[in-house]
Amino acid sequence: MYTAPDSCKGRCEEPYSEEDECHCNAECERYHNCCEDYYTHCRPEGFSSSRDAITDEDLLHISEQLYKADHNKARPSDIAINPQYQASPDETGHGEDRSLQPLYKYVNEDLFSKPTYASFIKLLDNYQRVTGREEDVTAEELREQDNFLKEVMKTELMKKLFAFLHKKNRYGSQQEFVADLKEMWFGLYSRGDGEQDSSGFEHVFSGEVKKGKVSGFHNWIRFYLLEKQGIVNYFSHNFNGPWDTYPDVLGLQFSWDGFYKEVGAAFIGSSPEFEFGLYTLCFIARPGRACHLSLGGYSLSIQTYTWTKSTYGNGKKYIATAYVISP
Repeated sequence: MYTAPDSCKGRCEEPYSEEDECHCNAECERYHNCCEDYYTHCRPEGFSSSRDAITDEDLLHISEQLYKADHNKARPSDIAINPQYQASPDETGHGEDRSLQPLYKYVNEDLFSKPTYASFIKLLDNYQRVTGREEDVTAEELREQDNFLKEVMKTELMKKLFAFLHKKNRYGSQQEFVADLKEMWFGLYSRGDGEQDSSGFEHVFSGEVKKGKVSGFHNWIRFYLLEKQGIVNYFSHNFNGPWDTYPDVLGLQFSWDGFYKEVGAAFIGSSPEFEFGLYTLCFIARPGRACHLSLGGYSLSIQTYTWTKSTYGNGKKYIATAYVISP
């Protein structure tokens, strides 16, 4: 009987083979490379009876813990935004600037001297934004990646995330976790014609331009810094989250040096480790699916996708993208 190579039907516990598009053995969760229907065919009980399962309930609980542990987030007085025009769903594609003023009225830049912010901002200028251009990673840039990971791992938020994933048997040690974070986020792959031109971090946090449109670019710090320089022009928003403190969420329309972003949902006022941690959690727990979380009693979903065309380690998948789903 022929089974589609991207399905687990009839393939449960099949030994690992690097020729397979996706996998159906017990290790596939750890390597984020299970087929999408792995839970349907190989774990009929939805994996919930296993000690190591990350249940929907677990995700709601750990996300609230991470939310409470975001001690570096902006205070309400640190940021003043001016969202102006709210676009309807059929207006987001118009590419019209319907807001005369910038989005950010004020940001307390003292935030940016905190170690996780400072090490994050250093990473933002390390990338060529156009896909198809090889990324040349210098020794200094590799040190900046290591420094960012070192700083975020000092935070209570990332320690809590590691403790959770360790308990769920995803990682044996913090060293293993950090090494995997470095690969899944900073490892290079090709979105173009074979050039090592992209990474999960570049796509999500720094942003790219592909086929004349902005791709990725889901970070408020990056947006603020470029808006201040006059390189980003805020057009409108299509969604404003229910939070009355930071982090909040906005769905944005904007242009970056003339290239348009139709809907770029972003946390506003969160620390770098908060976004990095939540996206990592969802990529590990629900790769390629909506990941339902709870932040301060409000629900929020994150979508991640794995990069399917190349792998690292023993068939592990890179992050292709991660973003907040605008309702």
